[in-house]
Amino acid sequence: MAECRVRPESHRVSDGTAFSLADAPTLLAPEELDRDSARKLTKKNRERFADLQELLFAEGKQALLIVLQAMDAGGKDSMIRAVTEGVNPQGFHVFGFKSPSKRELAHDYLWRIHKQVPPKGRIGIFNRSHYEDVLIVKVHRWATPETIENRYDQINDFERMLSETGTRILKIMLHISKDYQLERLRRRLRLPEKHWKFNPDDLKERKLWTSYMSAYEAAIQRCSTEVAPWYVIPAEQRWYRNLVISQLIVDTLVDMAPDYPLPTFDPAEYPPESLQ
Repeated sequence: MAECRVRPESHRVSDGTAFSLADAPTLLAPEELDRDSARKLTKKNRERFADLQELLFAEGKQALLIVLQAMDAGGKDSMIRAVTEGVNPQGFHVFGFKSPSKRELAHDYLWRIHKQVPPKGRIGIFNRSHYEDVLIVKVHRWATPETIENRYDQINDFERMLSETGTRILKIMLHISKDYQLERLRRRLRLPEKHWKFNPDDLKERKLWTSYMSAYEAAIQRCSTEVAPWYVIPAEQRWYRNLVISQLIVDTLVDMAPDYPLPTFDPAEYPPESLQ
């Protein structure tokens, strides 16, 4: 089968006012692409990712932040493993945000987020993120509608500041259906080695599916901006998901155009053969 290059931009939310989560597919596999071809292309992307990550690290002037959101059992962990395999772990960091601690609650809600933003030369992956403060917080009504409304603007301001100071931002939602989630939760119970991933609280959250979809749609509509766009990726076909996200990361790093820094010495003064 001929090589098929996927188009991540087809999943970008370019106009939040026209975006409907119900219209976004959860399963998409192009007819001209099969699983084996997709896996080979993903492997090539990982190799390119590793090369570009080294350039970014050596240059030390830019950073890449990947914000990852999904419903429970949406595949965040498996996607991160699949896409970053072979990339030097020295150059990227994965951070998962849990319920805030007492110390974190004593600060503004973005305080703990800002501390984990990758420094120049690094790639950071947020497994859940500051968007929980307009998702689960909104669904459970732990904040007033006015507070949530203000947070959309605050998040946009925060992300614009990061962009203006050298951090490129990619925001990815792994989009699955309610039926697919049920299948994955059942699988966790069928397989003893997956029991550790099952949380009975997930069943309580599942009952709020409609509210979560509404909260996700609002967050994407309000916070998909030119400098920090949202990509809603069909995530039920894992080989397609991995390919399109690996392609998105590579395309973004290519656009950032990192390069090796100029040496601070004259290499001509140190011919390799002269070293002892």
